[in-house]
Amino acid sequence: MSKLAVVMTPERADDVCSPQTRALLAERFEVTWAGADLNPEVVADLASGSDVLLTSWGTPPLDKALWADGNGPKVVAHAAGTVKKLIDPTILDQGVAVFSAGTRIAWSVGEYCLASMLTLARRLPQFDQALRAGGWKQPQLRGGELAGQRVGILGASSTARALITLLKPFGCDIVVYDPYLTAERAGQLGVRTVELEEALQAKFVSIHVPDVPETRGLVTRKLIEQLPDHTILVNSSRGPAVDQPALLEHCLDGRLFAALDVYDPEPPKFGPDVLAAPNLLLTPHIAGDTVEGHLALAGYVLEDVLKWLDDGVRGPSFVDPAVWAIAA
Repeated sequence: MSKLAVVMTPERADDVCSPQTRALLAERFEVTWAGADLNPEVVADLASGSDVLLTSWGTPPLDKALWADGNGPKVVAHAAGTVKKLIDPTILDQGVAVFSAGTRIAWSVGEYCLASMLTLARRLPQFDQALRAGGWKQPQLRGGELAGQRVGILGASSTARALITLLKPFGCDIVVYDPYLTAERAGQLGVRTVELEEALQAKFVSIHVPDVPETRGLVTRKLIEQLPDHTILVNSSRGPAVDQPALLEHCLDGRLFAALDVYDPEPPKFGPDVLAAPNLLLTPHIAGDTVEGHLALAGYVLEDVLKWLDDGVRGPSFVDPAVWAIAA
């Protein structure tokens, strides 16, 4: 029986390990659970002799020295998103299999993006604000629909693919800007590839790019100025991808609508004008944070870990070393 160390606090384990996952752990592994005090020394002790490390938010970065003697854990299963702050990529060259629940979190983010689009399209914050102020229907204010509209997506990441799936019943014309997306793969997704400028001419725009040098400042002030009036822009990926001051200026003058879950910097410090703007939907980096989603994370990566250990099969949570440079 393989040995697995749960390298997260008990509180985090309660957050990401469902009762079914705990039963699976007990059935398939010899398990060691970490205590509340997690530091590099404790991590090293837990890793010693373990075949699998189950990690999550709050796990200290894994020192590559854990694999210095060639006998470190064979698998790192991260019940959270990106592993770029968790591991040194050189361990991938040593045959260590790494798994991330980012593709499960992607579904939660996709739901957030869809909800944001519908909320802003129907002008719900504006109607809510007016009603709370004692008003009622306003003849000059009417919401729109998502159905049949063009949606521009920047980046064909796992969160983008989740949103694409959720948009299917709406019959949207979905265009994607991603230099790495092939025409064949776009066809499989049911979307069209376009250049950045064309993707930003859609009625709805959703950003799904990783935080890499090539994407920082991707949506420039000039591009924001060229967005059609009343465009609804959703950013659930990374704040630096967008010229935030320029976007806020165009939202404050009423020309654009935006749902922002990420900022540059975080947390943001906004003035009362931004905080009161009904065409801005502002959330504190919670697009992927749901009760059901979190409880599913450990089980999600463990399912793929078992397929890997039993049959050498790469599941959807496998972190492919070949795409490390462009991964989120």
